[in-house]
Amino acid sequence: MISWTGSNKPIEKVGLVGCGRMGKCMLKGMQEGGFSVVAYDKFPAAAQSAKEMGAEIVETPAELAKACSVIIMSLPGPAQLDEVICGEGGLMEGLTSDHVVVDTSTVSPDTTRTNAQRVAEVGAAYLDCPILGRPSAAGKWLLPTGGNEDALKKVEPVLLTFASKAVFVGGPGSGNALKLLNQMMFTCINAISSEVMAICDHVGIDKAVFYNAVASSSAGTVSGLFKEVGRCIVDEAYESPAFTVDLLIKDTKLALQMAKDAKAPSVIAGTVQMYNEIASANGLGGQDTAALYKVFDKHYQELG
Repeated sequence: MISWTGSNKPIEKVGLVGCGRMGKCMLKGMQEGGFSVVAYDKFPAAAQSAKEMGAEIVETPAELAKACSVIIMSLPGPAQLDEVICGEGGLMEGLTSDHVVVDTSTVSPDTTRTNAQRVAEVGAAYLDCPILGRPSAAGKWLLPTGGNEDALKKVEPVLLTFASKAVFVGGPGSGNALKLLNQMMFTCINAISSEVMAICDHVGIDKAVFYNAVASSSAGTVSGLFKEVGRCIVDEAYESPAFTVDLLIKDTKLALQMAKDAKAPSVIAGTVQMYNEIASANGLGGQDTAALYKVFDKHYQELG
């Protein structure tokens, strides 16, 4: 196994794999920060959108690796990471000990450790660097990062074009572990916010009145997520999701499995996951997580 050596050359060009909603936020930030971006996305529409934003488009991840020593990935899950890293024309065909691969995807710590071992075979460094923050908060994101601390220092100027801070939290998989713990809190806050809003009308409080009063208060219960979820419920704005029910199910499933494997199974988040799955089974999977309100509202109407 070859050790990561890095390069003292200044970073001028950055590779981006995955040009979806989060990827576009990164692309915009990197360009505004003075970096040229070479992008790859298997979906032509996403690649075309990145091209229109000014990115140079390549046909394979291998081409991207040969063009850039710093590569950022923003992908849906393990299967897509496998394809990009190890598939035909994948990154492994172009990686060297000069490369740093930064994975911002939300996956399990075990997935990260496997991928870190793969790229280490050719001497490349691998950072798991998931995002704490919504797309609307690009520029203010926090990136808990696992892997090689020296590699993080090297790529930090790139990361800080779309995030406010990158925090080293430990070895490979540590960044993902922290993100999944955060997602356990996300799923619970989303659920209680949705449930309370559904209860409002049944106790004689208009949900818009409740939301406006609490969201504008200094109560300890107020959070950024409550403000977003509650606003979405009041406005019935579920069709332009900041984060979908199905994505929350995916993240919560990973978090629950991580906790179970650590012999610390979650009780609260595990119960909430059942309601997330009911929402998806009722056709709400592609809607904003606030659509969980509909599950509770229907339940209480049937009880009444």
